[in-house]
Amino acid sequence: QLQASGGGLVQAGGSLRLSCAASGRILSSYNMGWFRQAPGKEREFVAAIIWDGITTHLHDSVKGRFTISRDNAKSTVYLQMNSLKPEDTAVYYCAASVVWEPTMYRASLYRYWGQGTQVTVSS
Repeated sequence: QLQASGGGLVQAGGSLRLSCAASGRILSSYNMGWFRQAPGKEREFVAAIIWDGITTHLHDSVKGRFTISRDNAKSTVYLQMNSLKPEDTAVYYCAASVVWEPTMYRASLYRYWGQGTQVTVSS
């Protein structure tokens, strides 16, 4: 089970750190990703990190603002979000994958999903 937390309401330009904790599973066995879904829009890829943390992927829209990291000892993956914009408003989901490809954009690559945490950025 994946449990995402850390969402909330923040003003534009502010920061939030999302956490995704794994229970009942060994997080280090999985490559992890973050997706988001805004109202009326499809779920979109945000970031991914390989099982050992060496390699990451970020969507172009968040490069330079967001950072994905993980602490396998704590079975937790993080998404540090800085310089937030109103267009970042969405429900954010973490997900686990057993595969790693040159890009990890496809939601179908991920086997397990968390319940989502709401991020709202006010202008």
